[in-house]
This record gives sequence, structure tokens and C-alpha cells, in this order.
Amino acid sequence: MTDKIRLPDELGRQLRAHREALGMNKSELAEKAGKVREVVYRLEAGEDSTVSSLLAVLGALGLALRLERSGLPSAGEVAARFQDDDDAP
Repeated sequence: MTDKIRLPDELGRQLRAHREALGMNKSELAEKAGKVREVVYRLEAGEDSTVSSLLAVLGALGLALRLERSGLPSAGEVAARFQDDDDAP
């Protein structure tokens, strides 16, 4: 996972991809993280969750959070993200 994550749905896609690469389902990940399955659903959907839940899920996936300077998403990145939503059925 080397992409910069700037929006919650980007984080969700990365978490789901990593979970699937490990061959885990949502229930297995939740159990390993010591959380309820709803936490995994919410994180993968890019919805609000607690920092402690995020850290628990990252740990269960063998990942860590790293902070680095990157700035806010550009107007173009945000517009493209919302354009994707408008194209959805």
C-alpha cells in the first residue's frame, strides 16, 4: 500500500484490497481486530469510525499508520471523486 490516501473512500478501497489479498473475509478481520463486523463494513465503505477501530483493523492486517506532509486534495482530485459518484447507477 503505497498510494497516498486523502479521502475516506480511498482508505476503504485500500483496506478492502489488502484484506482480500490476505484471503480474509470481513468477519475474520473483525474477529482478529477485536471489533464487530460493522466496523470493517464502515471503514471499507469510507464511513466514519473511531481512530481506535481504524488502528485495530490496520494492526490486524499487519499495517501501520504513517503520517507525512501531503497537503489537501486538489480541487481537481475532489471534483473527479464526486464525478465518479455522479456516474454511478
